[in-house]
Amino acid sequence: MPLDVVTFGCRLNIVESEAVRREAEAAGVTEAVIVNTCAVTSEAVRQARQAIRRLRRDRPGTQIVVTGCAAQADAAQFASMPEVDRVLGNEDKFDRAAWQRADRVAVSDIMTATAMRPQAVDTLAGHTRGFVQVQNGCDHRCTFCIIPFGRGNSRSLPITQVVAQARRLLVNGYREIVLTGVDITRYADGDLRLGALVKRLLRDLPELERLRLSSIDSVEADRDLLDSLADEPRLMPHLHLSLQHGDDLILKRMKRRHTRADAIRFCNEVRRLRPDVAFGADIIAGFPTEDEAMFARSLDLVDECGLTQLHVFPFSPRPGTPAARMPQLDPRLIKERARRLRDKGDAALAAHLASEVGARRRVLAERGGIGHTEQFLTVKLAAPLAPGTILDLHMAGHDGRYLLAA
Repeated sequence: MPLDVVTFGCRLNIVESEAVRREAEAAGVTEAVIVNTCAVTSEAVRQARQAIRRLRRDRPGTQIVVTGCAAQADAAQFASMPEVDRVLGNEDKFDRAAWQRADRVAVSDIMTATAMRPQAVDTLAGHTRGFVQVQNGCDHRCTFCIIPFGRGNSRSLPITQVVAQARRLLVNGYREIVLTGVDITRYADGDLRLGALVKRLLRDLPELERLRLSSIDSVEADRDLLDSLADEPRLMPHLHLSLQHGDDLILKRMKRRHTRADAIRFCNEVRRLRPDVAFGADIIAGFPTEDEAMFARSLDLVDECGLTQLHVFPFSPRPGTPAARMPQLDPRLIKERARRLRDKGDAALAAHLASEVGARRRVLAERGGIGHTEQFLTVKLAAPLAPGTILDLHMAGHDGRYLLAA
């Protein structure tokens, strides 16, 4: 059977999986399954382990190689699985020589990585939008987060290489490009930050029709980025914010760098600059010591920031993080609060979708009979369109989760 890659987690892993496939193939690996893992929650790790066991049952005799954030952060747990043939770290997976060696575990010290490896990916199988990895790693140490131990410290791709990568995607027919990374608002090329990168891409690539950002940390958004949102219609009016909570004491215990007031102020300022903007956000339910009043402030933040697309995470203690040593809540309470937060998010999304009915929106058609508006609302298409087509469509209704195009 041919080389296969199974990907868990974020958009960044999608890009890296394609790059890993190419490195493995170039090293002569032709029959294997590569499992690119995620470590953000214990559930993500559990799903990866479950998938590995299933792969071994379904594909006996096929080499299984495990890599990604979970493999980097805890190589031993995967090396101890009898189903696993090799474990490669997050830097080692891009090292052709590592693929050619026979050592069962090759996991280098991620904290020694000081430069970002460019991922020369010019196609992404199964994806209509093109992703460009501009940054990797994180310099912050939020008390709940294991990701720095899987990704290392922040490092960025030089602007010239980002532009070249984006140009290759455009040549191959991609009409929307998404900038991705672990903490992209930490992007830096010398003194140039994310806003300067956005301006350079839009200046140097006039053929680029839609530029989108993945998750950002609002407290790190620079003036050039805000100016681009205000002045450049090709920068999509959708921001996904790493907010995590709505209570200041919990934010402090999380070791976040913003307050509740900072989040509300940022959303109000961006909405003033770009009235059609839509906000999504990551919010954690059930963080240690969270009481009902604290949780209520996260619920209220949905309205105060005008959030319409929530990613809700029930708190999951990650071994080795400070939050794992804090007084934990009852798992049943965590689950119940996560449900209430998701219900709040679903209601906010439904209200936003209702406000879009009757409007005409530019939609990028994707596979499966769906598309996305500039605000990243999902649209069910009335008839199949070729993936990559961009059309002005009338929004005739909604079903609570998707807009329905006429």
